[in-house]
Amino acid sequence: MKSLLSAIAFCTLAASLLPGCATTPANKSPDELYQDGEQAFQRRKYENAITNWKKVKESYKSPELSAKAEIGIADAYFLNRDYIEAAAAYEDFRKLHPKHERADYALFRQALSYFNQINRIDTDQTPVKNALAVFDSYVKLYPGGAHVQEAQERIRDCRDKQLQYEIYVGRFYLRTEKYPAAVARFEEALKTFSGLQRNDELLYYLGTAYRGAGQQEKSREAFDRLVREFPGSTFAAGIPKAAGK
Repeated sequence: MKSLLSAIAFCTLAASLLPGCATTPANKSPDELYQDGEQAFQRRKYENAITNWKKVKESYKSPELSAKAEIGIADAYFLNRDYIEAAAAYEDFRKLHPKHERADYALFRQALSYFNQINRIDTDQTPVKNALAVFDSYVKLYPGGAHVQEAQERIRDCRDKQLQYEIYVGRFYLRTEKYPAAVARFEEALKTFSGLQRNDELLYYLGTAYRGAGQQEKSREAFDRLVREFPGSTFAAGIPKAAGK
């Protein structure tokens, strides 16, 4: 008897809940999906935002709404630190909407997505190259853009990282006593990155490489230039006494 009553009670409860469930819309409109994505984005639930905005994009309701969803997806990836996906999404946005009012913003964020992928100096330098190329494009395409100053700062950062990498490789050649390879690396770096802050370090290792390769006159010239151009540098103070004569 108790089992029968329990079953009846369960069925009654289920029946009472059904009308409430039936009121939930089976399919939301693109506008509603966009708003759901916006709310999730504001709550920093970026994966939920992306899911909703992808549905908006797939609905093809209007170019304007699709564009808003596409830039939102890119921003959500970026803030979720999914920088590889973010870079691709910003690039796709620019390809689809080259004349959109936010195309410059997308280009800058694409470069920043590459920049944020940069790791240690002894790892793959592709993100540095990509970031530098896209930041350069931004400055050339949008010289009066809202982000041009930061883009120029990032360009200097990228070039400095490239110089650090060249010094890192050159020092490896020094440690392994491959002096001609070290000389070639440092000479090319000095031409490519002339005027950067680490040029004193570069001249020091170039002079050291010349010395190891038996090119004493060139070694003295490099060290003399180091002292002349960077008299207060710790690298100038570290020149071996015999090398400067």
